[in-house]
Amino acid sequence: MDTTELFGYLAMTFLVVSFLPTQVRKVRMINLIACALFIVYGVLLGFKWPLIISNAVVCLIQIYHLFFVKKRA
Repeated sequence: MDTTELFGYLAMTFLVVSFLPTQVRKVRMINLIACALFIVYGVLLGFKWPLIISNAVVCLIQIYHLFFVKKRA
């Protein structure tokens, strides 16, 4: 297994695992990691822009919700 394929499998694993927790913050954090890994995977595949752009947007959304949205009481 080469490095590129490893990043693909790691990204896939984190994406699937991100939907297991019931706490939204944990889901977002794990999904953020998965999306970051998918960005690296897209770069390693030779700059596959649809993969990179879509996951970058999801990363930004997760960062926004994790760090900038106030918790509801």
